[in-house]
Amino acid sequence: MQLARVHNLAVSLDGFGAGADPSLDAPFGHAGMRLMEWFFPTQTFQAQTGQRERVDVQGASDPDDRYARLSFVGIGSEIMGAGKFGPPGWQHDPAWTGWWGDEPPFHSPVFVLTHTPRPSVTRGDTTFHFMSASPAEALEAARQAAAGLDVRIGGGPTTVREFLSAGLIDHLHVVQVPILLGRGAHLWRGLEGWEREYDAVSETTPSGVTHLTFTRKDAAR
Repeated sequence: MQLARVHNLAVSLDGFGAGADPSLDAPFGHAGMRLMEWFFPTQTFQAQTGQRERVDVQGASDPDDRYARLSFVGIGSEIMGAGKFGPPGWQHDPAWTGWWGDEPPFHSPVFVLTHTPRPSVTRGDTTFHFMSASPAEALEAARQAAAGLDVRIGGGPTTVREFLSAGLIDHLHVVQVPILLGRGAHLWRGLEGWEREYDAVSETTPSGVTHLTFTRKDAAR
C-alpha cells in the first residue's frame, strides 16, 4: 500500500504554516525563519546543505533529528505547491529552477502544482514536473512515478490543506512551534473534525517544539 505522507510541516501556535507576504528574500513571509529554527541544527539538515562544518550542531535535539530524517525514508516521489517551488511570480521567469541550486535534496521525481505548467526541469538527480491538476490527479501521477514507494506531500500549508480536505493524506507530521504569527497561510482552516479518522501521538522535544503525528486508522501496513 502506497501512502501519502507529510513530514516536518511547521506551524505556529495559531496554526499558520507560513507568514504573510512571501518573497524571494523572505520565503516564509513575515515569519522569517522562526518556523524552521528547530530543523536547522539537525544532522539531517546539515547533511542536505553541506554546512555541517560551518554550523554548530551541538544544540541539536536527537528527537528532532529522528523526526526530520523520517521524511526521506521510503519516499519515491513528491508533490509540492507553487509556493514551495519559488517566490510569487516565478512562473514568469524561465530561468527559475527552484530554491535548491544544482543538487536539490529530493532525489526523486517532484510534481509541482501550478496553473501555468512548463517543461520538466532536471537538477542533479531530481526532475521537477509542472502540472495543473486536482489533488487526486496529482497523487495518481506521483504514485505511478514512485516505483512502489510512498509519496511525500511536501507543502506548503495551503497545498497540504487541500490534500487533507480531499481525504488523501495517510500520515501527517506537524511540528508545532511556540510562536504566534497572526496572519499568513493557515493549515487547519475548514478542516473541523478531520482528526477523527486518525490516531494521534505527540512528543515535545528539548528544542521547545511539539511533534504531532496523525496516522489514518486504516493506513497500517
